[in-house]
Amino acid sequence: MSIEALNERVKTDLAYLAFGGADWVRPVSHPAGHVYDVVVVGGGQCGLGTAFGLLRERISNILVIDENPEGLEGPWETYARMVTLRTPKHLTSIDLGIPSLTFRSWWEAQTGPQGWEEVVKIPRGDWMNYLRWYRKVLQLPVRNEVRLKLIEPTEEGLHRLHLEGAGAPSDPLLARKVILANGIQGGGEWHVPPMIAEKLPQHLYAHTSQAIDFERLKGKKVAVLGGGASAFDNANFALTEGVSEAHVFVRRKELPRINPIRQMEGSGMIERFPTLSDAEKYAVIAHFFKHNQPPTNDTFARACSWPGFRLHLGSPWLDVEPSGEGVLVTTPHGTYSFDFLVISTGLLTDPALRPELKLVEGHIARWGDRYTPPADTAHPLLDTHPYLTPGFAFTSRDEQGEKLLHGLFSFNYSALVSCGLSASALSGMKYAIPKLVAAVADQLFLDNREEILSNFVTYDEQEFTGEWPPRTP
Repeated sequence: MSIEALNERVKTDLAYLAFGGADWVRPVSHPAGHVYDVVVVGGGQCGLGTAFGLLRERISNILVIDENPEGLEGPWETYARMVTLRTPKHLTSIDLGIPSLTFRSWWEAQTGPQGWEEVVKIPRGDWMNYLRWYRKVLQLPVRNEVRLKLIEPTEEGLHRLHLEGAGAPSDPLLARKVILANGIQGGGEWHVPPMIAEKLPQHLYAHTSQAIDFERLKGKKVAVLGGGASAFDNANFALTEGVSEAHVFVRRKELPRINPIRQMEGSGMIERFPTLSDAEKYAVIAHFFKHNQPPTNDTFARACSWPGFRLHLGSPWLDVEPSGEGVLVTTPHGTYSFDFLVISTGLLTDPALRPELKLVEGHIARWGDRYTPPADTAHPLLDTHPYLTPGFAFTSRDEQGEKLLHGLFSFNYSALVSCGLSASALSGMKYAIPKLVAAVADQLFLDNREEILSNFVTYDEQEFTGEWPPRTP
């Protein structure tokens, strides 16, 4: 099968499901301009899958915006430096149950069934190419180079979206519902330890989420702080690009060996997580944070294969300071000299860190507002996560915020405590996207229930045309 033949198969499959039927949502007018039923912020895998899910629900007055140029959405061509995805190849996600939309179908259309059998894990670049095809074959309404600056609630219950970027319209957009599908960092910000940010000039370090000029680091010594998969991905990538030495420093005395996600994928926990009590949800994610994820075996092996690779266990950084053109790093085992530091310390989650939520974040309920864990389970990093509904909607700390937050959904990594591995995790997307889409559709329906019910009661279009007794010829 060719890609052209697969494209026709997708069209046929969707036609059998009556995809593209007339919208049921009643349009809203506003003197300031067009009102979108839904604006999705983020055109990566979460945003694209969400847009398809909404279209399947016959909600087509939607727009997806993304700050990146077309084809560069998400991390895959920017700061993701792994060779392959970390998830098993057989997991499905944004296809939403349509076989012809799976990565496997796209791959086999080019390589045949034998080509799929030869894949161990999905190559990173090929995953991005699949996402580009997915967007194109489904004709999803994405506008690139548009960055959301601010969400401003209006008196009419709408949201005015202030935008910037080469692709941004001159005036703000109006939306009834806004879905923040803006990735791992979309619920907070990437974390650089204050010791590093305060003591070092920016040309001596970079977070793994940033662009790094490895060309100028050829032949140099680089230190990587962190023990997760990304740390080893970046060490391997740096060595591939010509760095002479890459040292990975890990606080733990041993690398984690258990990946909790593998258990969650087969136990029903990912798809059924929202049914747990608050105490159970908190305990599960606290355990998840405690164990963290180990690097994949292939990532670790690739990094270790380089003669310039070094691993320092039980080696937290106690101090950093500039030294000549480089930097000195002090650990419990001594002081080391490097030319550049790569920081792989993850992220912090808190709506207060998101500038687009500045006008509403004070009303957003956090887990710390709703649940007090036992002392042996408490984890301050969890307490600042937003407390969301099972459908990913923000909830309010106070009565005033209920109207302001109505219609705002957080489909990014900040949903972890409330909704489990869902947004920004391929393992959970096929379960999470339908929950999100159903919640958005329910809100749209209930917002207009009076008109919808009134139209139901007054409906008088005659369907039956028979007569009794029948007329004689």
